[in-house]
Amino acid sequence: MLVLLWDDSLGIGGLGREVHVLYRHWYEQLAAGSYPAGDVTWQYPPGAGLVILAPGLLAPLGYYRAFVGLTLLADAAVAYALARADRNGGRGAWLWVGGLPLLAHLPLARYDVVVTAFAVLALLAVRARRPGLGGALAGVGALVKVWPVLALIGTDRGPVTRRAWASAAAAAAGLLGVLLLVFPNPLEFLRHQGDRGVQIESLGGTALSLARLAGWPGAVTYRYGAFELTGPYVSSVARLALLLTVAGFGWLLAWRLRARRWGPAVPADAALTAVLLFTVTSRVISPQYLIWLLGLAAVCLTRRDTALRPVALLLLPAAALSTLAYPVLYENVLAVDPLGCAVMVARNALLIAATLLACRRLWRSTTGP
Repeated sequence: MLVLLWDDSLGIGGLGREVHVLYRHWYEQLAAGSYPAGDVTWQYPPGAGLVILAPGLLAPLGYYRAFVGLTLLADAAVAYALARADRNGGRGAWLWVGGLPLLAHLPLARYDVVVTAFAVLALLAVRARRPGLGGALAGVGALVKVWPVLALIGTDRGPVTRRAWASAAAAAAGLLGVLLLVFPNPLEFLRHQGDRGVQIESLGGTALSLARLAGWPGAVTYRYGAFELTGPYVSSVARLALLLTVAGFGWLLAWRLRARRWGPAVPADAALTAVLLFTVTSRVISPQYLIWLLGLAAVCLTRRDTALRPVALLLLPAAALSTLAYPVLYENVLAVDPLGCAVMVARNALLIAATLLACRRLWRSTTGP
């Protein structure tokens, strides 16, 4: 991964440019005491600013090398924590160590490994009967990129859930309060989220790409920091994605109310299922989302009694296909040619299969007598 990052010419190349240019630009604004104002590419919760600022603590290395070093430390922390907690012959740790390189060098050039570390450590803390610590980690992670709060969706009913969610709320509120005092406009990102369209790599984007092969007159446009499809019916596809997300939340609520068995594997199984649901129904499925899924799948595999072992295994070829789509064949994906569409159909079909299988197996393993 480091060699690929050093060369950075795989496929379309330039994966490290986001750190070199965009992250560094955000760092300079944050270091000057302000969140990026009016920048449509800044679409992250205020806690993300602390991750962007963190490489500044290693200023002699230079921002880029310091950022990669921070990512490697987070990677090592996840691998170590999984190995310590593993009760399944090391399968969880090996899924992380062997699965992450399927995404080539992308994980080293995005901050999602750091975000995933919060969720992984939160799940392992809850399993170790430290719901307060687990909740605090999930709360801080949620303020960095929202989704880590889903690590608490499967906590056992009663005192464990109350303590975990109370700690999450307290940690998130405390950190947000500090950021509100230090920085102006830390909630600026909310203004740009609603304007996003249908990214070409999402399920809706794949459907529209197939429609374009059949004659639909849409186009691919760079907007809000991503390549999106524009044209007739795109707004309808975006609304459908939102409705599916709401339906996914409804399913999770129904599962939570019907669940009766709460074994040690349930919190991780539920977290992976929840993140899969919100990933496949999103208007945006960036390749770094697979980092989140691999991390949660690795936690699942640390237990022999997990119900989601086949789901975790499906994510490995999905990760490999994500790399094939970006950066290897990204020009084909953007050109919406048959090869690019075929790769996206295969990757997204695996994600849909993993999601449906996760929902089915989680429901059956927890709602029976």
